[in-house]
Order: sequence, then C-alpha cells, then structure tokens
Amino acid sequence: MIIDNANDLTRAVLAAVEGTPDPRLRRITAAAVRHLHDFVRETELTEPEFRQICGLIAKAGQLTTPSHNEVVLAAGSLGVSALVCLLNNGDGGTHETTANLMGPFWRQGSPETPQGGSIVRSPTPGEPVFVTAWIRDQAGHAVADAEVDIWQASGEGYYENQDPAQADMNLRGKFRTGADGCVRFRTVKPSGYPIPVSGPVGQLIRAQGRHNMRPAHIHVMVRKTGCKTQFSQLYSSDDPHLETDVQFGVTRALVGRYVAHEGAPAPAPDVQGRWYSLEHTFVIAPGDDALPPPPITAKNEGPRPPLVVLAATSENKNLD
Repeated sequence: MIIDNANDLTRAVLAAVEGTPDPRLRRITAAAVRHLHDFVRETELTEPEFRQICGLIAKAGQLTTPSHNEVVLAAGSLGVSALVCLLNNGDGGTHETTANLMGPFWRQGSPETPQGGSIVRSPTPGEPVFVTAWIRDQAGHAVADAEVDIWQASGEGYYENQDPAQADMNLRGKFRTGADGCVRFRTVKPSGYPIPVSGPVGQLIRAQGRHNMRPAHIHVMVRKTGCKTQFSQLYSSDDPHLETDVQFGVTRALVGRYVAHEGAPAPAPDVQGRWYSLEHTFVIAPGDDALPPPPITAKNEGPRPPLVVLAATSENKNLD
C-alpha cells in the first residue's frame, strides 16, 4: 500500500500482520500495533520524544547482564509484571492468589537444604528468623514432595549475587515439603532496599518524583509435578513501604506477620536475644510445572553497587 496519511499507515501495518501464520502471535502483534499507534496519536508524540524513548529502551537492553536485568526492573516499575501475574493466576484474576512477581534476582541451582536448615551461608547482618511455610492445594490439602526454592536480600539490602562479601548462594536454599506440606528453615530478617537507579528505570522514577524502595520480603518458588510453578514474595508487615512499593508487588495475601520473641528460648541454641518466627500458607493450582529462564545467571564480579535511595517528591523533572 502506498501511504497517503497516518490512518493509511496503521491499516497497512495491520494488514501485514494479518499474514502471520501463528494465531497467537498474530493476535499479540496486531494488538501491540493498535495500542502503540494509538499511544502515539493520543500523546501527540514528537520526533525528539520518540528518539528519547527508543534510546531508553536500547539502554535497558545494554544494561542487562548475567547479574542485573534492567528490562525486568522496568516492567516491574511500570506495574506490568504485577498485572501479568494477577491476570494469569487466581482463575484469571477473579480471586485472591499467593502468586507474585518472580523478580530480577532468582537464580537456578540453589543448594538443597534439609528441613529446619539455615540458608545463612556466610556472616550476614540481620536478626534471626525461623520460617514455617505451608503449601496447600486449592482444596486446602497439604502438598507433599513439592520443591520450595527460597531467596532473599540480607539485612543490609543486598542479594548475594550483588555482594562479593557474601558467599555464593548465601540466603538461598531449596527444600522439599513433607507429608504435612510444610518446610521450615532459618534465615535473617530481610531489609527493604532501593532498586538500582543508574539506568533508564532510575531516570523514569526520578522524573515521576517517586521513591525507589521495595518493602522487605522473602521470595518463595513452589514447584510440583502437575501444578503450576508459583513465584511468591512474602512481605514484612512492619515495613514502611508496603503501601508504596516501587514495583507495585504487595498484595494482601502476601503480607507476612513477623512475631518477635524476647527472652523465650529460640529453636536454635546459639540464638540469644530477640528472634522472630514467621508462618504463612501458599496455595498452588493445577498447571504447568515448567520453569522460566532465570533473569540472572551469575554473581557480580565487581564491588557491590551503592544503594542509592530516592526520596519521593512532588517536583516534576524531565528524563534528561
């Protein structure tokens, strides 16, 4: 088609997409074209703005490495990751779910750890926490022999892959549920942390006047044959950023209640002073037990990155 005007252009692109043999790809691509063209029209996008957006997208790809995923970070900061999760779980988003964001820090190959074992593999700041996680099916029955993968940030706000001071796979562990559908493990109380702001995601958050904090959480991935693999994040009820998570990930089903214990004997004899217990139930559904590609595959080889905290402000800034 020879293009005479902007409307001709959209029709021509959609006509070309119609020849896509795969029906699902055809549907996705056609919808993307319609929404992208409507976005350009609605915003009256200028040529310099278009070049700037293309540059930000390219930069996100360039900054994605084996130890950092800027693209996943961007999707979370725009709420896209959370929306995809909510619409694909809980019977199409019709009821509560304990599924949540995978996040950019899941690594495959975390160490097999016995029931009640510790995932603290090197000296790590943070108060002791003893976690009990219950895995149930939709009928409320215990799910035995499920693989439960755990990972989290330290009390300083660093995942082990970011921090050369932590042992490889520190605060990561893999467990198997018993007949009661339960896993128990020891860890340290995680800290909330700022997401990285050295790339396009940071530019966007600064321009919006938002803070860049994630509330403290522990990641839980549950895998069982015949069930859909579920990624979850169990958030700390006492974190000040529950209501304003920069990644929009906090749901009511995943706010965990830490119980502080002062003076009571801990489950481990070496623990003195305050310690915490944490119990939570995760509900999994029938489905595909496949694993997605991990967002990161290696440990950072350089110094640990600085934790830059942005304060929320109403002042508008541009993306330059």
